[in-house]
Amino acid sequence: MSAPLPRIRKVFVRGLELQARLGVFPHEKVGPQRIRMHIELDVVDESAAIGIGPDDLNRVVDYGHLVHAARAAVAQGHVLLVETLAETVADIALRDTRVLHARVSIEKPDAFADTDCVGVTVERMRG
Repeated sequence: MSAPLPRIRKVFVRGLELQARLGVFPHEKVGPQRIRMHIELDVVDESAAIGIGPDDLNRVVDYGHLVHAARAAVAQGHVLLVETLAETVADIALRDTRVLHARVSIEKPDAFADTDCVGVTVERMRG
């Protein structure tokens, strides 16, 4: 008989707006620009087998930590590629061994006047 599949919890941060020093073009290097970040994690729900787990922050991935980690990644300084910033945030999320999959999207809403936004989504899996 095969082992039961792990139960998964989704943890997310949507629409985190930050000022980031980001881009390869000269006008992007003179100062920060507004970005919008979305983070979604697939997390092993260790207490799912026993029903409702203890009401304790230590048993879950803290989305507050994700927000602080994203802010810290942006504060590191100028990054040329939006992909690099997204990969950095995904890597930070995967440091928690309960995280199986990280999806990080970064939008640049002010890049072009005639678009809602441009950006990238990066997905990384444990393994």
